[in-house]
Amino acid sequence: MSHPHPKLGPPPRLPAGALRVVGLGGLGEIGRNMTVFEHAGRLLVVDCGVLFPEETQPGIDVILPDFTWIRDRLDKIEAIVLTHGHEDHIGGVPYLLRERPDIPLVGSKLTLAFVSAKLVEHRITPRTVQVSEGDREKLGPFDCEFVAVNHSIPDSLAVAIRTAAGMVLHTGDFKMDQFPLDRRITDLRAFSRLGEEGVDLFLVDSTNAEVPGFTTSERDLSPAIQEVFRTAPKRIVVSSFASHVHRIQQVLDAAHEHGRKVAFVGRSMVRNMGLARDLGYLKVPKGLVVDLKVLEKLPDNRITLICTGSQGEPMAALSRMANREHMIRIGEGDTVLLASSLIPGNENAIYRVINALTRWGANVVHKGNAKVHVSGHASAGELVYCYNIVRPRNVMPVHGEWRHLVANGALAARTGLPAENLVLAEDGVVVDLVDGRARITGKVPAGNVYVDGMTVGGATEASLKDRRTLAEEGFITIVLLLDADTGALTEPPEFLARGFVHEAATFDRVVPLIEKALAKAAAEGIGDVRQLEQMVHRTVSRWANDTYRRSPVILPIIIDA
Repeated sequence: MSHPHPKLGPPPRLPAGALRVVGLGGLGEIGRNMTVFEHAGRLLVVDCGVLFPEETQPGIDVILPDFTWIRDRLDKIEAIVLTHGHEDHIGGVPYLLRERPDIPLVGSKLTLAFVSAKLVEHRITPRTVQVSEGDREKLGPFDCEFVAVNHSIPDSLAVAIRTAAGMVLHTGDFKMDQFPLDRRITDLRAFSRLGEEGVDLFLVDSTNAEVPGFTTSERDLSPAIQEVFRTAPKRIVVSSFASHVHRIQQVLDAAHEHGRKVAFVGRSMVRNMGLARDLGYLKVPKGLVVDLKVLEKLPDNRITLICTGSQGEPMAALSRMANREHMIRIGEGDTVLLASSLIPGNENAIYRVINALTRWGANVVHKGNAKVHVSGHASAGELVYCYNIVRPRNVMPVHGEWRHLVANGALAARTGLPAENLVLAEDGVVVDLVDGRARITGKVPAGNVYVDGMTVGGATEASLKDRRTLAEEGFITIVLLLDADTGALTEPPEFLARGFVHEAATFDRVVPLIEKALAKAAAEGIGDVRQLEQMVHRTVSRWANDTYRRSPVILPIIIDA
């Protein structure tokens, strides 16, 4: 078994005829999936997604993969292959295309429609290559074959990448639902055929590797959804991912059956469901979906709203409803159905929304109290099944936190994979496939790149630390007028504090300490303003910590009187 090592350095030159695989995201985390393949001097990118921020990253919109390693070789990229249309796989595409807009995007019809709609907002017109299961596309030295896989969004694809160094099979996100709503199952016959040909490296979705058995079928949710529509006395508000076409279809079917009209709420929900309907992936009975203004005129027991915000995102429709910041006012007798999973790290935000909605009198139905969500990822039984039919020479678990990657690797080992042929890598770790053997050979930059409003990469870990400190500790600004000749204060310091709990006389106790520090500086001949400000900073910081066990942001401003 190959493990990344913290002392890994830059990788050596890639041997002739070898294949290099570098995950720039999605290894050790749920999100920002991006894998770069290098062969014969050319690059192929599979997926380019985003990671959503946690509470410890205030002010951040999304987190991108780090493009540093490929930035000076953007002209070598043959294409970006997209496995499906979820944000954690396509959300970073606009930012990579900003750096080279003509990189071809290869994907299924729905996936390309979703990403093209996103690119309109960035004023980028992409070059697209539409593919379907069974297609083969030659992309430079990469011969790509596309395989149908079942996921929580239609038109998902696995990709087999043939090169002179060997074949890689990348599952993308997948599961083996035998009764999918669109009757499009994972093509295990193709997996078996590729296995017979010889898969040299198998990149496998790890998200549910810790979950025993097989993932529940989407169809098994219908009874719970039907129960909500049968028993809800007033309005029904359904919150889901804006790309979860299958789940929205089930809601539309239930609403139609129970005589309710439906309106979509939220820009991304309206856009994506409109695309899915126009392309034939969403079947909408005539007259079922109406404008929100039409819905307002109907009695409550004929109203269904489908909105974004299932992860507690503060600006999404459901959070704004919960906070009484939306035109739709949730009230007594309304039913709110959260039809999505809880992404790790979002639990607190989601439960805040649930509590707020409950406070206004809503009945909130969610995964914790009803069977209203199933995962889109293969559980342990399905993964083992795939290992047994593919029989890969080397395995590299992808798409998951460390516990998921390790659990997935353990499953591969139980099917007979030799320990030395299992590669557990994290973001930035370089894996080279040479003579049929995959080994870790180095590491490249793969840190977090933060999108902060209109800036990309401007926010750093240091600035986030300052934001956390401001939020948790407050700040103190100290304005001091000094006599340039004596270094003494000409009048008492002025303290301006925010978020630091204090009374009017709180800072009286620190003034003598500041005067003592300035006197010492004058005695030692220190007159540089920047040095004096640093001394005041240290003095006040030490006082705040000793007195209040707090570490506020401190900003001294010294003015020459």
